[in-house]
Amino acid sequence: MAPEKVLLPPFQALVDEHWRDVARLARALAGPVDGDDVAQRAWEKAFAAYPGLSSAKNLRSWLLTITARCATDLHRARKPQRPLDEAPPVAVEGPDAADWPDPDLWQAVNELPERQRFAITLKYVGDLDHHGVAAALDTTPAASRRLVSDALAALRSKLGVNA
Repeated sequence: MAPEKVLLPPFQALVDEHWRDVARLARALAGPVDGDDVAQRAWEKAFAAYPGLSSAKNLRSWLLTITARCATDLHRARKPQRPLDEAPPVAVEGPDAADWPDPDLWQAVNELPERQRFAITLKYVGDLDHHGVAAALDTTPAASRRLVSDALAALRSKLGVNA
């Protein structure tokens, strides 16, 4: 008996519905400079995997998981680089961190350990529940709760906010 074929919406409908979420999460995890590249890579991976999906449930979480993993891949691929001597400054387009709603908060988020930073970003920027965060980080929902809790505690301490 052959497996039942899953009826998926056209891929363009998925893009139309979720492109803002993917772009926002990619920028939050990879920064304003690399965020667009991470989002593009996530869409490429999603497009390649889309025909083979076995379920059409929670496609948004599936996309955000792919986006988080693409951001992780970007961070892991980076090697420490030495600055070039006498190199001219490079102009980079994109929002300045000072233009973000709360630059102190985002600076503190950027200083968190990688897994805490990804967990809190997935939870509050990606609007995923702990099951979605756990799936994106390849961990358990309990571990996801702990990562988010530890990240919030670190941010409160760094920013001098009492809970």
